[in-house]
Amino acid sequence: MNATPEDRAIRLALYIIENKSTVRAAAAAFGISKSTVHKDVTQKVRMLNPTLHEQVCAVLLQNKEERHLRGGEATRRKYLMMHEARTPHHDLP
Repeated sequence: MNATPEDRAIRLALYIIENKSTVRAAAAAFGISKSTVHKDVTQKVRMLNPTLHEQVCAVLLQNKEERHLRGGEATRRKYLMMHEARTPHHDLP
């Protein structure tokens, strides 16, 4: 039996809270779109469980405040990989 959209919304909220997950990571874990995750946890959960909604919104807000750090780290890794790909590696005796 498939879970109802309401059940999915609650499961998503719990997943995000327990894992301090981003919307993108939750979408990947559940195999659904980021839009669906966002709509479920911001709209459906608000009506179903206001306390859970507050908790999930706190995680989403923290993620939003930290996204520039994650983006900067991703850019740093990208350029490091590009540099390593261009740098010849010689075996030294």
